[in-house]
Amino acid sequence: MSLRLEMLQVARLAPLLLEDATNNIVEFLASSIHDTGGMKDRAGDSDLYYTVFGLEGLIALGAPLPEERVRSYLLSFRDGETLDFVHRSCLARCWACLDGPGLSQKEASVLAERIETCRSDDGGYAATPEEERGTLYHSFLALGAYQDMGVEIPTPERLANCVNGLRTADGAFGNVAGMETGITPATAAAVTLMRQLDQPVPQEVGDWLLARCHPAGGFVAIPEIAMPDLL
Repeated sequence: MSLRLEMLQVARLAPLLLEDATNNIVEFLASSIHDTGGMKDRAGDSDLYYTVFGLEGLIALGAPLPEERVRSYLLSFRDGETLDFVHRSCLARCWACLDGPGLSQKEASVLAERIETCRSDDGGYAATPEEERGTLYHSFLALGAYQDMGVEIPTPERLANCVNGLRTADGAFGNVAGMETGITPATAAAVTLMRQLDQPVPQEVGDWLLARCHPAGGFVAIPEIAMPDLL
């Protein structure tokens, strides 16, 4: 199961907890769709990053998507030449959200080549080309983008090596190399990547994550933070 489908599988349980609030959230997400077909950012403009969350939120809640409007918006970016790494990954994810025609094999190949330009020397992915070390965040986005396009990621063993190189001194994972203390979102991303890459996950990583669980619910971002957040 791909990264996207794993996350949606969990997110689809939301209506059981939201109950009557589900319709309110659907209405909010639907009202956030820009006339151009993308989701509005904080300034009210269409943005691919926000569009990922909006589309997947609607899918998780079982709401219909305005597919034709969204498709028209996505087509305006063509093969992602003008986009940065994060938004190229978002473009691939948005296409994967639609049921109808998506990226052609040629378009997916070109977009994958553009994402691959940000492969770091250690086998991971970074925000910009020719970086020595990759980050967990960009590596997570890259694998998801390849899966969304139906393209095999090149040399996955190199990506696994990068992930393993981001272990922190306390046994968790940091977003970048050399961190002493782990970060909860980065550690969760690392575990997910390791599962996808058929790598064993050390038991102490699960123990570290469980220790971040707050008594009131949710997880704290790092051990020193007192309150949980949505990340």
